[in-house]
Amino acid sequence: MSREALVVTHTGRKDSTAHGRTVIADLLDAGFAVRVIAEEAGDLALPGVAPVTGPHAAEGVEIVIALGGDGTLLRAAELARPAKVPLLGVNLGKVGFLAEAEIEDMDTAVDHVVRGVYSVDERLTLDVTIEQRDRAPVRSWALNEVSVEKGARERMLEVLVDIDGRALSRYGCDGVVCATPTGSTAYAFSAGGPVVWPEVEALLLVPISAHALFSRAVVTAPTSTIRITVDPYTTSAVLCCDGRRVFDVQAGSVVTVRRGELPVRVVRLRPRPFTDRLVAKFALPVDGWRGAPRTGG
Repeated sequence: MSREALVVTHTGRKDSTAHGRTVIADLLDAGFAVRVIAEEAGDLALPGVAPVTGPHAAEGVEIVIALGGDGTLLRAAELARPAKVPLLGVNLGKVGFLAEAEIEDMDTAVDHVVRGVYSVDERLTLDVTIEQRDRAPVRSWALNEVSVEKGARERMLEVLVDIDGRALSRYGCDGVVCATPTGSTAYAFSAGGPVVWPEVEALLLVPISAHALFSRAVVTAPTSTIRITVDPYTTSAVLCCDGRRVFDVQAGSVVTVRRGELPVRVVRLRPRPFTDRLVAKFALPVDGWRGAPRTGG
């Protein structure tokens, strides 16, 4: 039975193209058929490589391999999720919080893929619906976060947030972020939200620069439904999913966020405590300002 992989990378960068060609060559040598995104095919052209387009590009493959930073991995997740295919991220960027492997681990990562030696975690996602006057509902999804932010820089956004059908608070703010545990180290973290371990099933709500007595981040049950009503007399808003899919939101609109029906399946090459990842990616000072404790006399 033929084995297939989809390789997604950032071919606008010379190093990414070179690493992409190396990974593709190794997969071809191992007997894989390899697909690449058509827009990237010119830089990744090797015999046996098939260019693909559209939202079903990953349909039927064994694995999707993303080479780049978190932006590249989020782009690859858009293809891996509907196909229910495992996604392996190899970090070629700076932080690369979503990636499982670093550039120095690339050969090992490909070897694990070839031998099928890896596990798969399911990451909770968000489904979002925008209901607006005189318009059909708009639907999208996110792996990291959904943000609703003011559309006019000089004006404050007024929103009412309710959870599970009960009003929680009204905010005058720059916006609100609804995040998954996976996204707790992304935009929600920058807005002052908590870090949540990926294994925890929960939804996060984080107000952005809120002028309110109660402006703390909230962690809800994974079954909760979060509704954000943009005040009819406020400015319009902009909704953004994972920094990639952007929609205009009229004043008076209602944004509903709930757990996504489809998770993103993420490859794990080896067991690794999330604490270690957190320390490494954020360069946390585990030694403290005094330095590492001395041992012995």
